[in-house]
Amino acid sequence: MLNIQKKLTNSFYAVLSLPSTAMGFALSIQIVVLSWILITKYHLDIHEIGIVWAAGPIAGIVGQVVVGYISDKVWFWGGRRKPFIIIGGVLAGAMLLALPNLDAIMAISGIDKILIIAIIVALTLDLSINISFNPTRSIIADVTPEGVQRTKGFTWMQTISGFFGVLSSVVGALFGNYILIYFGVILVLTFSLIPIFLIEEPRDLNISEKDNPDAPAFKADWTSLLKIYFAHAFSWIGVFTMFVYAVPYIQQYLSPEDSDLTGQIWAIANAVLQSVGFLLPVFVLEPLTEKLGRVRTHILALVFMTIGYALIATTSASAIQLYIYMGIVGIGWAAIVSLPFAIMSEKADKSRMGFFMGIFNLSVVLPQLIVTLILGKVIENAADKTIVFYISTISLAISAVLWLFVKDDKLLEKNG
Repeated sequence: MLNIQKKLTNSFYAVLSLPSTAMGFALSIQIVVLSWILITKYHLDIHEIGIVWAAGPIAGIVGQVVVGYISDKVWFWGGRRKPFIIIGGVLAGAMLLALPNLDAIMAISGIDKILIIAIIVALTLDLSINISFNPTRSIIADVTPEGVQRTKGFTWMQTISGFFGVLSSVVGALFGNYILIYFGVILVLTFSLIPIFLIEEPRDLNISEKDNPDAPAFKADWTSLLKIYFAHAFSWIGVFTMFVYAVPYIQQYLSPEDSDLTGQIWAIANAVLQSVGFLLPVFVLEPLTEKLGRVRTHILALVFMTIGYALIATTSASAIQLYIYMGIVGIGWAAIVSLPFAIMSEKADKSRMGFFMGIFNLSVVLPQLIVTLILGKVIENAADKTIVFYISTISLAISAVLWLFVKDDKLLEKNG
């Protein structure tokens, strides 16, 4: 075990965050590029794009739970989570490389429908991200103690991952989305394959019994977990609605001159979102959780996100306004991708963290299916595309209310 891991130094948290960063970067590219490239290069309509986006989550429903369950039980290639991170990283890199080459793949395969090729690539990309995302998050819970250090692990995860999410948007805005894709292939492979060998995984996941043999085996708090799942799911309905259907909104209301400008506006908007998303967790949210607790801090961030979406829906008339309001939305984004993992991990069975991370992922992929299969038709048929951000506003408001019913164990201990 490296000394930085023994001492739980900031450099260790940075290294620990890199595999998750690789998958986050792949997801950022998918968010920025997928709808754009399907509309501008392959000329798919909104309904077809929804089908493509739905393919991955369907695979993820099974993939994350199964991979999480298996990774709790096995040990090979020197680890429990490492093998799945390596496999997922290689697949993700390959599928990113395939995105700008769907027509070439279609010619080689003999399949004459670009929609089918797009679905296959999107499904494999999303499945590979899902294969790795669960272990990259589970390993953070595996190697960090409960409490402040666990929260620090997940906030550092978002800070490092968020920084590279910003980088993805900046690269797309300055050099174009095609350069972004090829840059992403290199980064995803590097961050998936190298850092994971610097982290030592514990063979024994039953941390509670190891630390205190006389303590009863920890059982999952399913009541609290279900409350967290539902609250988190509504957050992601709003977030995915924005990610998948912001491009049609930009085309209608900001009237860019061409497809490249459309992609640039969306890339800059994402850069603003991700900038706030990576700056807040370590420097603002983590200190705030010490005073307010994690749940209250999360609720406060969601309130800001709701306000940001409402402003876009009602007053955004220029790209500059969109960027400003996306900064407000980024406050909630910073919390959504960091705090719920720490909250959930302390209500789950420590010896089955991979399985519970997989179940937790259902509160992400099921909302994505709702957005792409149900809300997609509503948005397509709506003449006014501001409906995208009205849906996001309502969803985040509901999520904030549902989080009020989740108890913060650490805050209760502090006050008790």
